[in-house]
Amino acid sequence: MTVSPLKQPTHHNFSNSFTAKEAVESKQLRSDLFPIHRFDHLEFYVGNAKQAAIFYEKCFGFTNTAYRGLETGSREIASYVMEQGDIRFVLSTAMNPEHPIAQSVQKHGDAIAVIALEVPDAVAAYQESTKRGAVSAISPTDAEDESGILRYSAIHVYGDVLIKFVERHNYSGVFVPGFQRRYKVIANNNKIGLKHIDHIVGNVEMGAMDKWVRFFEETMGFNVLAHFDQKAISTEYSALASKVMKNGTGRIKLPINEPANGKCKSQITEYLEYNHAPGVQHIALATDNIIETVTKLRAAGVEFLNVPPSYYQALETRIGKINEPIDKLAELGILVDRDEEGYLLQIFTQTVQDRPTVFFEIIERHGAQGFGEGNFKALFVALEQEQARRGNL
Repeated sequence: MTVSPLKQPTHHNFSNSFTAKEAVESKQLRSDLFPIHRFDHLEFYVGNAKQAAIFYEKCFGFTNTAYRGLETGSREIASYVMEQGDIRFVLSTAMNPEHPIAQSVQKHGDAIAVIALEVPDAVAAYQESTKRGAVSAISPTDAEDESGILRYSAIHVYGDVLIKFVERHNYSGVFVPGFQRRYKVIANNNKIGLKHIDHIVGNVEMGAMDKWVRFFEETMGFNVLAHFDQKAISTEYSALASKVMKNGTGRIKLPINEPANGKCKSQITEYLEYNHAPGVQHIALATDNIIETVTKLRAAGVEFLNVPPSYYQALETRIGKINEPIDKLAELGILVDRDEEGYLLQIFTQTVQDRPTVFFEIIERHGAQGFGEGNFKALFVALEQEQARRGNL
């Protein structure tokens, strides 16, 4: 492996002075500063990668396709690559307590540490973002084995999260150099039915959302797709604000949440307290058949937020005709929302670790491009019920 560090640019100070007017103007489509093909993978830093791999296999239907560890010559890190559809998770753990992964787990618990994006040119992505103010995390690096050369680089974003740029067109190996193949994903054998990452949501401190909106606009050329203020996402007790960032193609969507003032502690504040920093709150995974997917996830032991039966009263009157039977949606706790382009179905898991931090959303879109705005109230109430059970409301 060879490292080719670049001269570091002058970094801009992204202040919190971003205005509402600028947010509206930023919706105007601009060209991407550099192309992005898709989400390449998400890397979780965890306390026990072997056990986490079994959890994602048995409960969420992922297949362990690649591995590195002591048996492959990796003396400090063990990692399991888990795949389903076009989704790739990497579960990594450290072999000693001084390793940065171990320190991350001590601080955050099991958490998403890296959002990796596949790009045609990892050097160009790094140069374009860092010269506009992104802070370098990994300068362009070549990793090489008999399957070719994989090039990558990375920048810092909110909290301790990195965005990694991965260039794969000269590499044909199982994942990256240093990994060995485990099991091959068999086509048409996706038992759970998860297809791809729809969006990834980050939580930041109060007053920091617009700072990070400006960061993604200035360093990566993203645009504001949607803006939800605290009036749209609130209950009697708590509130939050959210802005959805997307790249020019719309393949990469990164909503950013911040807490707002309320009578009680919001779900975002609870997350920040237990994660001890801003970070990734949840990952939305797309399916083509949410009823079948959720049925199988529940049977495998995945727990979801509880939706009150009253939500389904006069549901068809509120959202119009849909293809799915409402009684089945009610049985499974699946939410429905509609916008001018169609409708969507969604459901949210409980947190998937002991700390009330990371959870998943399962989503099926029928034309709708929104994020379930009509369900914000019901979702917020369900989350507050869980906060109350934990004594954190």
